[in-house]
Amino acid sequence: MFLKKYFEEFEIGEQRLTIGRTVTETDIVVHAGQSGDFFPHHMDEEWCSTQPFKKRIAHGTLIFTIGIGLTASFINEVSMTYGYERLRFIKPVFIGDTIKVTVSIKDKKDHKKPGFGLVTELVEVFNQNKELVMLCEHLLLVEKKQA
Repeated sequence: MFLKKYFEEFEIGEQRLTIGRTVTETDIVVHAGQSGDFFPHHMDEEWCSTQPFKKRIAHGTLIFTIGIGLTASFINEVSMTYGYERLRFIKPVFIGDTIKVTVSIKDKKDHKKPGFGLVTELVEVFNQNKELVMLCEHLLLVEKKQA
């Protein structure tokens, strides 16, 4: 879905929720191949059985990728990603866990580029037990209606 949501139309505190997505073994194996991260924490079930979590964990970068992908439910034609900040992996995500994302408008301010503002979204990823597993801030460069 395409839309135009200008800087002035973002309200601090507004939220949106995503659908859920279950993390699979295939996700982990494909991500390991794409990233080159074959650390045993993700790939070696036997070794993991001797570690504190007792089973393989998903790559943090995989959870970031899936989480951000879940938020992409529309295309804002007057906005673009400016970057991500304060990325934190709070709890491990395991094969079979289902994650959902809450996006909240945290801040907005003028940008040095004329005619644009910067919107900060707080991105929080939760597992099926409603436990926070990852969070970050997504920075959006958004066109203003009136320059």
